[in-house]
Amino acid sequence: MTDTTDDIAEEISFQSFDDDCRMLRSLLQEVLQREVGGQVMDKVERNRILAQSACNMRMAGIENTAELLEKQLASEISKMSLEEALILARAFSHYLNLMGIAEVHHRVRRQRNVATLSKSCDDIFNQLVQGGVPPDELYSTVCKQEVEIVLTAHPTQINRRTLQYKHIRLSHLLDYNDRPDLTGEDREMVIEDLVREITSIWQTDELRRHKPTPVDEARAGLNIVEQSLWKAVPHYLRRVSNALKKHTGKPLPLTCTPIRFGSWMGGDRDGNPQCDSKVNHVLRGIKEALVTKDVSLLSRWMTIDLYIREVDSLKFELSMNRCSASLSQMAHEILEQETSSEDQHSWNHQCFNRNQLKQQAAALPTQLPARADQPSCTECNDGHSPYPRIEIPRTGPLNHLNGPESPIPKSPSQNSIHNSSQLLAQRKIFAESQIGRSSFQKLLEPKPTQKSGIAPYRIVLGNIKDKLMKTRRRLELLLEDLPCDFYPSDFYDTSDELIKPLITCYESLQSCGSGVLADGRLADLIRRVATFGMVLMKIDLRQESGRHAETLDAITEYLDIGTYSEWDEEKKLEFLTRELKGKRPLVPPSMEVASDVKEVLDTFRVAAELGSDSLGAYVISMAANASDVLAVELLQKDARLAVSGEIGKPCPGGTLRVVPLFETVKDLRGAGSVIRKLLSIDWYREHIIKNHNAHQEVMVGYSDSGKDAGRFTAAWELYKAQEDVVAACNEYGIKVTLFHGRGGSIGRGGGPTYLAIQSQPPGSVMGTLRSTEQGEMVQAKFGLPQTAVRQLEIYTTAVLLATLRPPHPPREEKWRNLMEEISKISCQNYRSIVYENPEFLAYFHEATPQAELGFLNIGSRPTRRKSSTGIGHLRAIPWVFAWTQTRFVLPAWLGVGAGLRGVCEKGNTEDLKAMYKEWPFFQSTIDLIEMVLGKADTPIAKHYDEVLVSESRRHLGDELRKELLTTEKFVLVVSGHEKLSANNRILRRLIESRLPYLNPINMLQVEVLKRLRSDDDNKQLRDALLITINGIAAGMRNTG
Repeated sequence: MTDTTDDIAEEISFQSFDDDCRMLRSLLQEVLQREVGGQVMDKVERNRILAQSACNMRMAGIENTAELLEKQLASEISKMSLEEALILARAFSHYLNLMGIAEVHHRVRRQRNVATLSKSCDDIFNQLVQGGVPPDELYSTVCKQEVEIVLTAHPTQINRRTLQYKHIRLSHLLDYNDRPDLTGEDREMVIEDLVREITSIWQTDELRRHKPTPVDEARAGLNIVEQSLWKAVPHYLRRVSNALKKHTGKPLPLTCTPIRFGSWMGGDRDGNPQCDSKVNHVLRGIKEALVTKDVSLLSRWMTIDLYIREVDSLKFELSMNRCSASLSQMAHEILEQETSSEDQHSWNHQCFNRNQLKQQAAALPTQLPARADQPSCTECNDGHSPYPRIEIPRTGPLNHLNGPESPIPKSPSQNSIHNSSQLLAQRKIFAESQIGRSSFQKLLEPKPTQKSGIAPYRIVLGNIKDKLMKTRRRLELLLEDLPCDFYPSDFYDTSDELIKPLITCYESLQSCGSGVLADGRLADLIRRVATFGMVLMKIDLRQESGRHAETLDAITEYLDIGTYSEWDEEKKLEFLTRELKGKRPLVPPSMEVASDVKEVLDTFRVAAELGSDSLGAYVISMAANASDVLAVELLQKDARLAVSGEIGKPCPGGTLRVVPLFETVKDLRGAGSVIRKLLSIDWYREHIIKNHNAHQEVMVGYSDSGKDAGRFTAAWELYKAQEDVVAACNEYGIKVTLFHGRGGSIGRGGGPTYLAIQSQPPGSVMGTLRSTEQGEMVQAKFGLPQTAVRQLEIYTTAVLLATLRPPHPPREEKWRNLMEEISKISCQNYRSIVYENPEFLAYFHEATPQAELGFLNIGSRPTRRKSSTGIGHLRAIPWVFAWTQTRFVLPAWLGVGAGLRGVCEKGNTEDLKAMYKEWPFFQSTIDLIEMVLGKADTPIAKHYDEVLVSESRRHLGDELRKELLTTEKFVLVVSGHEKLSANNRILRRLIESRLPYLNPINMLQVEVLKRLRSDDDNKQLRDALLITINGIAAGMRNTG
C-alpha cells in the first residue's frame, strides 16, 4: 500500500472509511486485551491519546502545547520496559496496516459505485473520439499498443508474504461485510472471522528470519500472478474490448493484448552474489542448479497448471453437441488416434506379459533353496541369499526431502549390478509409468470407446488437457533433473500450439450461434494464453557492464592479443565488430577462467539454451559506451554458437534484446551519442532491423541519478536524455521503446502512473513502453484483482493519450534555460552537502537507521554495490529507505529549494508559475515534491537529531531543516497553493489520520536505536527496532 497509487482513487467516503477503521481498531484492542492483558493495554492506549492530543494541537497551530505533549510522550516511551516497547510497536504497526487495508477497500468500493471512472478506457476513448480522433485510428492504435510491466524483486516490500496473504483475507472479509443482504447472524460470523484473522496476524512473527533467495523472490512474483493478475487480465481486456466496440464499432481482437508482463526475479545479477548461474540452494531437491533456468521452468510449470484448471472448467461448461464441421473433424481424429493408441498399448502389454512369463519360467529354481521350510520372518544367519532383493526405485520430491536412504546390505554382485546408470533407468521407468496417478486418472476419464457419445468440445478439450498434463509432467522431470524423453507431439512447447485448438472451439461456437458462450470463459482463456504465453512472465537478465569487460579481458589475454579494458573505445569497437561478423566461436572450450568470469559465461550459456521464448531482454547496468552493448552481443553470439554445436541444431528462440541502462547523470547526458554511435555501425543496424524488427530498446534509471545529483536535476536530465535518444533513433529510421526503471518512492522516480506517463517528452511514448514495478509497489498496485484491473486500464489509457495527444513541450526556449539554471543550482547545493561536506556521512549514519536496515532480510542483494562505506557505492534503496524512516525524506527535496529560490530571486517567479500551469513535465515534478513535503515531519526529524546525533554535528541537522522550510516556501510560491497538498485533500486527510500511531513508533525507534547502539548484540532490541521499521513503512506507505 502506497500513497503513490492515488491515481486509482478519485474519492473515498471518509464516513464509511472511519467506521471501518474504528471497527478494526476495536477488534484489535479486543484481541490484544486477551493476548497481553489490560495493564499493558492501558499504557498503549495512554500513549495513543497523548499522540492524538499532540497532533490535534499541532494542526490547530498551538505549537508550544504540541511540543510539551510530544516531550511527555517521549518521556513515557523512554520509561517502558523492552517487552512493553515491543507490544506498543507491534500494536501500532498492525493498526497502521489495518488502516491501509481499509483504505484500499474503500478505494475499490468507490470504483464500483461510479458510473464512468476517470481515466478508464470508456472515459478516455470517448474523450479522444469527441476530440476528433477518427475511430479507425483509435482502434488501430489500441490494437498495436505494446506495454510491458516488469516486476522486480527490489528489497522494498517490508511485509512477509504470510502477512500479505492474511491482509488480503481481511480485505475480502471487509468486502463481504459491505453486502446489503447479510442477516444479523451473517454479520456476527464476519466479525468472528475478522477476529480470527487479526488474532492469527498478532500471533505471527512479522520479521523475516532469513534472507530470501532469488528463487524465493521469484515465487513471490509468481504468486502475484496466480492470486491477482490471472483473474484481472481477462476482466481488463473485456473492458478494453467493450469500450472499443462502443466507440469504434469493433471489439479488441481475441489474441491482441496491449499489456504483457516481464520479470527480473531470478535474472537480476547486478551486484547480487546469490543470483549466480550456479547457486547452492534447494529447489524441489535440486542442488547447485541454474537459478534462471529453474525459475523459468517453475514459471512454465505454474502457467501449465493454471491452464489445466481453466480447461477443466471449460470441459464442464461446453457440453453441447452442435459444432462446426472443422471441430467435428478434429474431435473425430482425436478419437481415432486415442483408439489406435489404446490398441497399440494393449498389444504391447500382452507381448510384455508373454515375455515376462517366459523370463520367469526360465528363472524358476530346479530345487528349493535352503531354509525354505522355515517361516519367512526368520533371519538368515549368513546374511546372504541366492536371490536378488527386489528394490523399487524412488523418485520425486519426497525422496529429496527424506534425506539419505537407510543403508541396505547388498551382496558384491548386487553392488556391481545396481550401478548409477541402471538406477537412473529404473527411476525413469517408474517416473513415467502408468502406475498411480495415471491409473487413477483413468477412473475419472471415460475410455475412448465410450467417448463417441461425448460432446465434441469435451473431446477436444480433453485432448488439450491430456497434452497439458504431459507438459506439466515433463517440466516436473526437468525440475527434478531426471531423464525426460517425451515426443515433441506429446507436449506443448509454444503458445501457438495451445491457442490453435482453442480458437477452433471459439470459431465453432460463433458459427453455431453460441457467441455468448464463446465470449465467456473460453475467450478469457484465449486471452490469458495470448498475454501470459507459456512462461507467465519472461525473465530479463541484468548485469553490470564492468563484469562483461572483465570477461573479455580474460579472453583477450588468453588469446595473447592484449587486455580489452585497456583499449580505447575505437579499438574496442573495431575488435568487437570484426568478431561479430565472423562465424567461428571466440571462447576456446579449454580456456580456464576465474569464477567471476565463468559465472558471466555460464549466464550467456543459459541464455542460449533458453532463448527468447523464455527470456526477455539482457539489460546492461552502468552502460556508458557503444562497446558495452557490442560486448554483450558478442558474448551472446559466442554462447549460441557453442550450444548449437553441442546439441546439433539451432538454439531455441531468437537472440535476446540487448538494452543499455543509463543511470548516472554523466551517462544520461551521453545516452543519445551512444545510441547514434551504435546505429552508425552497419553490423549493429542490420542486426536490429533483421532480428528485432528495427526496434531499439533503451532503459533509463531513476534511482542512481537521483542519488547522484538530487531529484530535480535527475528529473531534468532524464527528460533531456529521452529526447536525445528518440531523436537519435529517428535519424536512422529505427523505432524506440523507452524502459523506465522507476522505484516506488518519489526519491527513486516513483509517482502516480498516469501522471508519470503523461509528463514524458513528446514523441517518447509512441504506443510502446516498458516500466518496472518494484517491491511494495507490486503488492500495492496488483495485490488485489480490482486494483490490478484499474492499474492496467491506467497504463493503457495513459500510453494511448501520450501517443495520440502528446504532452506539450516547453512553450519557449527560455523555459528550458530556466530549467537548466534551476538544475545547476540544485545539483550544486545537493552535492555540496551530500558528497563534499566531510561531516555528512557520519551525520547520516547517526541520524538514521541505515546501518541496521540490513537485518530486515527483505532482499537477496547486499545494500552496497562494493565494500566502500561512502554514499557513492550505497544502493539507492537503503539511501531513500533510511531517510523515509526518520520522516525527513531528504533525497526527494534536497537542492530543490535552493534552485527555485535562485531563479525566483532573479525575477523569474511569474515564468515559473506559467511553466507550472502549461508544461506537464514541470507541473508533475513540482506536484510530486509537494506531496513528499506534505509527508515530511520537521519535529520528528529534529527528535532523531537531539537524541542520536553527536552534539558537534547537530548544526548540520539545523541547516538541513532550514533547507526543508525554504523548499516548502518556494514550492508553494510556484504552485500557487496556500499550504502543502492543498490540491490533494484526500491524501492530506489520510496522512493526518495515521499520525497518532505513526509518531509514537518514530519516538520508540529513536529510543530503541539509542539503547541498541550501546548494546548492539541484544537480539530483543534488534527485533524491536525492526518492528518499528515495519510500522513506519506501513504509516508512510513507502519504504525505498
